[in-house]
Amino acid sequence: MSLVELIARADERGLAAGGLACLDRCVPLLGGDDEILRPLWASLAESEAGDLDWGECVEQARAKLYAFEVPRDDASAEGEAVALAHRMLGTAPVERTTENLREWADDCSVAALRIHRLLDGSSAAGSGDASSVTAPREGRTQDMSPLVAAELRRQIAILELLSAHGPAGLRQARELSTEGRRVLRAVVSRRARGRA
Repeated sequence: MSLVELIARADERGLAAGGLACLDRCVPLLGGDDEILRPLWASLAESEAGDLDWGECVEQARAKLYAFEVPRDDASAEGEAVALAHRMLGTAPVERTTENLREWADDCSVAALRIHRLLDGSSAAGSGDASSVTAPREGRTQDMSPLVAAELRRQIAILELLSAHGPAGLRQARELSTEGRRVLRAVVSRRARGRA
């Protein structure tokens, strides 16, 4: 099943986890630490939710991550990637409904793939516009760089985990996201060293 099909069939929790995982992997671009989105993950787990409200956790994450300076006029690949990551955070729905989350999860999927394409060091990475990631999301995966292919696999795996295991799949989903965050942090660090 393609990524587009998985998003179309996902339930509320799967959509929230899918969008959140994309945002979580891009935290290195936002200047936040690795645990900054932990309350949002916990709000998705029935056993841990308690008083954790998704909407409140979204607002708290925004308040913390918006404290970091955002370059407004940076036309570089890094600048565009940061802007895309901030857009993911800014459009996170406070009201956790299937309709709101489906649009957000879809937008986050596109944004995360574009970010990985923009930051890919290969000359074949090309543009980071939305059309550049349409084919992979629909299942046509030829000519993808390893960085983009790995991000696509993570997105698919997380939606499949939540579809198959419900709340029990959240821990593995978060682990996959953590692995992807480490990869992106290394890419960002390597690009920064290359500019120094």
